[in-house]
Amino acid sequence: MEKFRIFTAVFALSLTALAMLLLTQLIISSLPVMETFGFRFVIESVWDPVKEVFGALPFIYGTLVTSFIALLIAVPLSIGAAVFLTQYISPKLSYVLSFLIEIIAAIPSVVIGLWGIFVLIPFIREEVGPFLIEYLGFIPVFQGPVYGPSILTGALILTIMIVPIITSMTKDAINTVPILQREGMIALGATRWEVITKVTLPYARPGIIGGVMLGLGRAIGETMAITMVIGNAPEIPASLLAPGDTLASVIANQFSEATSALHESALIELGLILFIITIVINICARLILRREVARG
Repeated sequence: MEKFRIFTAVFALSLTALAMLLLTQLIISSLPVMETFGFRFVIESVWDPVKEVFGALPFIYGTLVTSFIALLIAVPLSIGAAVFLTQYISPKLSYVLSFLIEIIAAIPSVVIGLWGIFVLIPFIREEVGPFLIEYLGFIPVFQGPVYGPSILTGALILTIMIVPIITSMTKDAINTVPILQREGMIALGATRWEVITKVTLPYARPGIIGGVMLGLGRAIGETMAITMVIGNAPEIPASLLAPGDTLASVIANQFSEATSALHESALIELGLILFIITIVINICARLILRREVARG
Protein backbone atom coordinates (compact mmCIF):
# COMPACT_ATOMS: atom_id res chain seq x y z
CA MET A 1 0.00 0.00 0.00
CA GLU A 2 2.85 2.37 0.83
CA LYS A 3 4.52 1.65 -2.51
CA PHE A 4 1.29 2.37 -4.34
CA ARG A 5 0.96 5.71 -2.52
CA ILE A 6 4.52 6.66 -3.51
CA PHE A 7 3.86 5.52 -7.08
CA THR A 8 0.77 7.73 -7.45
CA ALA A 9 2.53 10.63 -5.72
CA VAL A 10 5.26 10.47 -8.38
CA PHE A 11 2.65 10.83 -11.11
CA ALA A 12 1.01 13.78 -9.36
CA LEU A 13 4.34 15.54 -8.80
CA SER A 14 5.38 14.83 -12.41
CA LEU A 15 2.32 16.65 -13.73
CA THR A 16 2.99 19.57 -11.41
CA ALA A 17 6.63 19.68 -12.49
CA LEU A 18 5.57 19.59 -16.14
CA ALA A 19 3.28 22.59 -15.65
CA MET A 20 6.02 24.50 -13.83
CA LEU A 21 8.52 23.62 -16.54
CA LEU A 22 6.15 24.91 -19.20
CA LEU A 23 5.58 28.14 -17.28
CA THR A 24 9.34 28.61 -16.77
CA GLN A 25 10.08 28.08 -20.45
CA LEU A 26 7.40 30.56 -21.47
CA ILE A 27 8.81 33.18 -19.11
CA ILE A 28 12.39 32.65 -20.32
CA SER A 29 11.36 32.87 -23.97
CA SER A 30 9.33 36.01 -23.26
CA LEU A 31 12.20 37.90 -21.57
CA PRO A 32 13.27 39.87 -24.69
CA VAL A 33 9.78 41.39 -25.04
CA MET A 34 9.47 41.92 -21.28
CA GLU A 35 12.75 43.82 -21.24
CA THR A 36 11.83 45.88 -24.30
CA PHE A 37 8.19 46.78 -23.55
CA GLY A 38 7.60 45.85 -19.92
CA PHE A 39 3.99 46.17 -18.80
CA ARG A 40 3.23 48.29 -21.87
CA PHE A 41 3.03 45.07 -23.84
CA VAL A 42 -0.25 44.24 -22.06
CA ILE A 43 -1.90 47.66 -22.42
CA GLU A 44 -0.68 48.77 -25.86
CA SER A 45 -2.94 48.15 -28.86
CA VAL A 46 -0.47 48.45 -31.76
CA TRP A 47 0.80 45.21 -33.29
CA ASP A 48 3.29 45.89 -36.10
CA PRO A 49 5.89 43.13 -36.69
CA VAL A 50 7.58 45.20 -39.43
CA LYS A 51 8.39 48.03 -37.04
CA GLU A 52 8.78 45.59 -34.13
CA VAL A 53 6.10 47.32 -32.09
CA PHE A 54 3.97 44.87 -30.15
CA GLY A 55 0.89 45.32 -27.97
CA ALA A 56 -1.29 42.46 -26.74
CA LEU A 57 -4.43 44.39 -25.78
CA PRO A 58 -6.43 43.68 -29.00
CA PHE A 59 -5.88 39.95 -28.57
CA ILE A 60 -6.71 39.95 -24.87
CA TYR A 61 -9.86 41.92 -25.69
CA GLY A 62 -10.84 39.53 -28.47
CA THR A 63 -10.27 36.46 -26.29
CA LEU A 64 -12.28 37.76 -23.34
CA VAL A 65 -15.15 39.25 -25.38
CA THR A 66 -15.71 36.21 -27.60
CA SER A 67 -15.56 33.88 -24.59
CA PHE A 68 -17.97 36.07 -22.59
CA ILE A 69 -20.50 36.24 -25.43
CA ALA A 70 -20.20 32.50 -25.98
CA LEU A 71 -20.94 31.86 -22.29
CA LEU A 72 -23.81 34.36 -22.34
CA ILE A 73 -25.48 32.34 -25.08
CA ALA A 74 -24.33 28.82 -24.15
CA VAL A 75 -25.13 28.74 -20.41
CA PRO A 76 -28.94 29.24 -20.58
CA LEU A 77 -29.12 27.12 -23.73
CA SER A 78 -27.17 24.27 -22.10
CA ILE A 79 -29.05 24.37 -18.80
CA GLY A 80 -32.36 24.41 -20.65
CA ALA A 81 -31.29 21.45 -22.79
CA ALA A 82 -30.07 19.51 -19.74
CA VAL A 83 -33.33 20.13 -17.87
CA PHE A 84 -35.32 18.98 -20.90
CA LEU A 85 -33.23 15.84 -21.31
CA THR A 86 -33.52 14.83 -17.65
CA GLN A 87 -36.98 16.06 -16.63
CA TYR A 88 -39.31 16.12 -19.62
CA ILE A 89 -38.63 13.15 -21.91
CA SER A 90 -38.23 9.40 -21.56
CA PRO A 91 -34.81 7.97 -20.64
CA LYS A 92 -34.48 6.23 -24.02
CA LEU A 93 -35.11 9.39 -26.02
CA SER A 94 -32.87 11.33 -23.63
CA TYR A 95 -30.07 8.84 -24.27
CA VAL A 96 -30.37 9.27 -28.05
CA LEU A 97 -30.50 13.07 -27.92
CA SER A 98 -27.63 13.23 -25.41
CA PHE A 99 -25.53 11.08 -27.72
CA LEU A 100 -26.24 13.40 -30.65
CA ILE A 101 -25.33 16.48 -28.58
CA GLU A 102 -22.10 14.91 -27.38
CA ILE A 103 -21.13 14.06 -30.95
CA ILE A 104 -20.72 17.79 -31.55
CA ALA A 105 -17.96 17.87 -28.93
CA ALA A 106 -16.12 15.16 -30.86
CA ILE A 107 -16.14 17.05 -34.16
CA PRO A 108 -12.62 18.39 -34.94
CA SER A 109 -12.42 22.14 -34.55
CA VAL A 110 -11.09 22.57 -38.08
CA VAL A 111 -14.29 20.96 -39.42
CA ILE A 112 -16.41 23.34 -37.36
CA GLY A 113 -14.25 26.17 -38.70
CA LEU A 114 -14.94 25.08 -42.28
CA TRP A 115 -18.66 24.99 -41.51
CA GLY A 116 -18.28 28.48 -40.11
CA ILE A 117 -16.66 29.72 -43.32
CA PHE A 118 -19.19 28.23 -45.73
CA VAL A 119 -22.38 28.48 -43.66
CA LEU A 120 -22.12 30.75 -40.63
CA ILE A 121 -20.20 33.66 -42.20
CA PRO A 122 -22.65 34.07 -45.14
CA PHE A 123 -25.56 33.78 -42.69
CA ILE A 124 -24.09 36.50 -40.47
CA ARG A 125 -23.32 38.74 -43.44
CA GLU A 126 -26.67 38.37 -45.20
CA GLU A 127 -29.18 37.76 -42.39
CA VAL A 128 -28.00 38.34 -38.81
CA GLY A 129 -25.86 41.45 -39.41
CA PRO A 130 -28.51 43.45 -41.32
CA PHE A 131 -31.15 42.40 -38.77
CA LEU A 132 -29.03 43.59 -35.83
CA ILE A 133 -28.20 46.87 -37.53
CA GLU A 134 -31.85 47.53 -38.38
CA TYR A 135 -33.31 46.75 -34.96
CA LEU A 136 -30.38 47.24 -32.58
CA GLY A 137 -28.31 49.72 -34.55
CA PHE A 138 -28.79 52.35 -31.86
CA ILE A 139 -26.37 50.29 -29.73
CA PRO A 140 -22.73 51.11 -30.69
CA VAL A 141 -21.62 47.45 -30.75
CA PHE A 142 -24.13 46.73 -33.54
CA GLN A 143 -23.14 49.57 -35.85
CA GLY A 144 -20.90 49.75 -38.90
CA PRO A 145 -20.51 47.54 -41.97
CA VAL A 146 -21.11 43.79 -41.81
CA TYR A 147 -17.99 41.87 -42.84
CA GLY A 148 -19.02 38.30 -42.05
CA PRO A 149 -15.79 37.29 -40.27
CA SER A 150 -16.15 39.10 -36.97
CA ILE A 151 -16.08 38.99 -33.19
CA LEU A 152 -19.72 37.88 -33.20
CA THR A 153 -19.02 35.05 -35.64
CA GLY A 154 -16.13 33.85 -33.49
CA ALA A 155 -18.33 33.96 -30.40
CA LEU A 156 -21.03 31.89 -32.11
CA ILE A 157 -18.47 29.30 -33.18
CA LEU A 158 -17.27 29.07 -29.58
CA THR A 159 -20.88 28.72 -28.43
CA ILE A 160 -21.34 25.70 -30.68
CA MET A 161 -18.17 24.14 -29.28
CA ILE A 162 -18.91 24.62 -25.58
CA VAL A 163 -22.65 23.87 -25.50
CA PRO A 164 -22.12 20.06 -25.55
CA ILE A 165 -19.60 20.29 -22.69
CA ILE A 166 -21.82 22.39 -20.42
CA THR A 167 -24.95 20.42 -21.35
CA SER A 168 -23.32 17.07 -20.60
CA MET A 169 -21.93 18.14 -17.22
CA THR A 170 -25.18 19.87 -16.24
CA LYS A 171 -27.16 16.75 -17.15
CA ASP A 172 -24.83 14.59 -15.06
CA ALA A 173 -25.12 17.01 -12.14
CA ILE A 174 -28.93 16.99 -12.33
CA ASN A 175 -28.94 13.19 -12.37
CA THR A 176 -27.14 13.19 -8.99
CA VAL A 177 -30.05 14.95 -7.28
CA PRO A 178 -31.63 12.42 -4.86
CA ILE A 179 -34.99 11.23 -6.17
CA LEU A 180 -36.42 11.45 -2.64
CA GLN A 181 -35.95 15.22 -2.59
CA ARG A 182 -37.88 15.63 -5.83
CA GLU A 183 -40.62 13.22 -4.79
CA GLY A 184 -40.90 14.98 -1.44
CA MET A 185 -41.54 18.32 -3.13
CA ILE A 186 -44.11 16.76 -5.43
CA ALA A 187 -45.84 15.15 -2.45
CA LEU A 188 -46.12 18.61 -0.87
CA GLY A 189 -47.95 19.84 -3.95
CA ALA A 190 -45.12 21.52 -5.84
CA THR A 191 -45.33 21.79 -9.61
CA ARG A 192 -42.65 20.35 -11.87
CA TRP A 193 -41.30 23.86 -12.48
CA GLU A 194 -41.05 24.49 -8.72
CA VAL A 195 -39.22 21.18 -8.24
CA ILE A 196 -36.73 22.10 -10.97
CA THR A 197 -36.07 25.67 -9.77
CA LYS A 198 -36.16 25.09 -5.99
CA VAL A 199 -34.64 21.63 -5.63
CA THR A 200 -33.00 20.24 -8.76
CA LEU A 201 -30.98 23.21 -10.00
CA PRO A 202 -29.87 24.45 -6.54
CA TYR A 203 -28.68 20.95 -5.59
CA ALA A 204 -26.86 20.55 -8.91
CA ARG A 205 -25.34 24.04 -8.81
CA PRO A 206 -21.73 22.98 -8.04
CA GLY A 207 -21.73 20.61 -10.99
CA ILE A 208 -23.28 23.25 -13.25
CA ILE A 209 -20.63 25.78 -12.24
CA GLY A 210 -17.92 23.22 -12.92
CA GLY A 211 -19.34 22.64 -16.40
CA VAL A 212 -19.50 26.37 -17.09
CA MET A 213 -15.88 26.84 -16.03
CA LEU A 214 -14.79 23.91 -18.16
CA GLY A 215 -16.63 25.41 -21.11
CA LEU A 216 -15.00 28.78 -20.46
CA GLY A 217 -11.57 27.16 -20.46
CA ARG A 218 -12.34 25.51 -23.80
CA ALA A 219 -13.56 28.80 -25.25
CA ILE A 220 -10.50 30.76 -24.19
CA GLY A 221 -8.06 28.18 -25.50
CA GLU A 222 -9.81 27.36 -28.79
CA THR A 223 -7.57 28.00 -31.79
CA MET A 224 -8.38 26.63 -35.23
CA ALA A 225 -12.13 27.17 -35.47
CA ILE A 226 -12.06 30.75 -34.25
CA THR A 227 -8.97 31.55 -36.35
CA MET A 228 -10.95 30.64 -39.46
CA VAL A 229 -13.93 32.91 -38.77
CA ILE A 230 -12.90 35.87 -36.60
CA GLY A 231 -11.20 37.89 -39.33
CA ASN A 232 -7.72 38.06 -37.76
CA ALA A 233 -7.52 41.85 -37.47
CA PRO A 234 -5.01 43.04 -34.80
CA GLU A 235 -7.21 45.84 -33.48
CA ILE A 236 -9.94 46.53 -30.94
CA PRO A 237 -13.13 46.79 -33.00
CA ALA A 238 -15.88 49.16 -31.94
CA SER A 239 -18.53 46.78 -33.27
CA LEU A 240 -19.13 43.09 -32.72
CA LEU A 241 -19.75 42.86 -36.47
CA ALA A 242 -16.15 43.86 -37.26
CA PRO A 243 -13.15 41.50 -37.50
CA GLY A 244 -10.95 40.92 -34.46
CA ASP A 245 -8.38 38.48 -33.14
CA THR A 246 -7.64 36.33 -30.09
CA LEU A 247 -4.49 35.25 -28.28
CA ALA A 248 -4.70 31.72 -29.62
CA SER A 249 -5.51 32.69 -33.20
CA VAL A 250 -2.69 35.21 -33.59
CA ILE A 251 -0.17 32.67 -32.29
CA ALA A 252 -1.46 30.08 -34.78
CA ASN A 253 -1.37 32.56 -37.65
CA GLN A 254 2.00 34.19 -37.10
CA PHE A 255 4.31 31.87 -35.19
CA SER A 256 5.57 29.94 -38.21
CA GLU A 257 6.16 33.24 -40.04
CA ALA A 258 7.75 35.25 -37.23
CA THR A 259 9.97 37.85 -38.89
CA SER A 260 12.41 38.36 -36.03
CA ALA A 261 13.49 37.06 -32.64
CA LEU A 262 11.51 39.85 -30.95
CA HIS A 263 8.41 38.95 -32.93
CA GLU A 264 8.74 35.31 -31.87
CA SER A 265 9.26 36.36 -28.26
CA ALA A 266 6.13 38.53 -28.44
CA LEU A 267 4.08 35.58 -29.65
CA ILE A 268 5.45 33.41 -26.84
CA GLU A 269 4.48 36.07 -24.32
CA LEU A 270 0.96 35.97 -25.75
CA GLY A 271 1.05 32.27 -24.93
CA LEU A 272 2.21 33.13 -21.43
CA ILE A 273 -0.70 35.55 -21.00
CA LEU A 274 -3.10 32.85 -22.19
CA PHE A 275 -1.52 30.40 -19.75
CA ILE A 276 -1.95 32.87 -16.87
CA ILE A 277 -5.58 33.57 -17.81
CA THR A 278 -6.26 29.83 -17.79
CA ILE A 279 -4.65 29.44 -14.36
CA VAL A 280 -6.69 32.33 -12.96
CA ILE A 281 -9.91 30.81 -14.32
CA ASN A 282 -9.10 27.45 -12.76
CA ILE A 283 -8.30 29.05 -9.40
CA CYS A 284 -11.58 30.98 -9.50
CA ALA A 285 -13.46 27.81 -10.43
CA ARG A 286 -11.91 25.95 -7.48
CA LEU A 287 -12.82 28.73 -5.06
CA ILE A 288 -16.38 29.00 -6.36
CA LEU A 289 -16.91 25.24 -6.19
CA ARG A 290 -15.47 25.07 -2.67
CA ARG A 291 -17.83 27.82 -1.55
CA GLU A 292 -20.82 26.12 -3.18
CA VAL A 293 -20.00 22.76 -1.64
CA ALA A 294 -19.56 24.35 1.79
CA ARG A 295 -22.86 26.19 1.38
CA GLY A 296 -24.63 22.98 0.32
